[in-house]
Amino acid sequence: MTRHVHSLLVAVVTLAAVLLSRPALAGPPLLCFPFDIGGARSLPMGHGNWHDTDPRYDVSHLVPDTLALLVPATPVIVRMETIRRATLYAATNPRLAATLLDELRARTAAAHPGNGALATFDFGYLVESYKEAKFLFKEPIAALDGIDGYRLVLEAHGLQHDAAMQQAAKLIADGYPRSTR
Repeated sequence: MTRHVHSLLVAVVTLAAVLLSRPALAGPPLLCFPFDIGGARSLPMGHGNWHDTDPRYDVSHLVPDTLALLVPATPVIVRMETIRRATLYAATNPRLAATLLDELRARTAAAHPGNGALATFDFGYLVESYKEAKFLFKEPIAALDGIDGYRLVLEAHGLQHDAAMQQAAKLIADGYPRSTR
């Protein structure tokens, strides 16, 4: 009887450990893992590592190019990859990084009712991408400290129930230590 109880206890503990464990991430989840967007248009990237940008891309066009790609018809997963790429380019240029942040914040404030969820999502996702990319930025962006991008992504999901928005919120939460979220 005791042997049976011991075996059952070991099985229960093992099952609980498997079910409650979190996957080990090899880096910031919003940055290090490119999203498969198939043939969808996005910012150009290099062909090596997750952070390899295209050296031929004129980064002075980053803000207008990013805004042009984040139109209402763009699927959320493509938005996530575009923002990931924009973050990698912006990390080398503090002025462009701040400008892109300001532009997406302004779009959120001026969004039309049908586009409000997407504008809120884009701004929140950029904020969290920038926060994860702190180690890449040449200069810190002080404006990020007062913005909860995670809350904005959740708010956007509440307005537009999209599975990719839910995935984005989970990725953001997975990138934080348990005590933070």
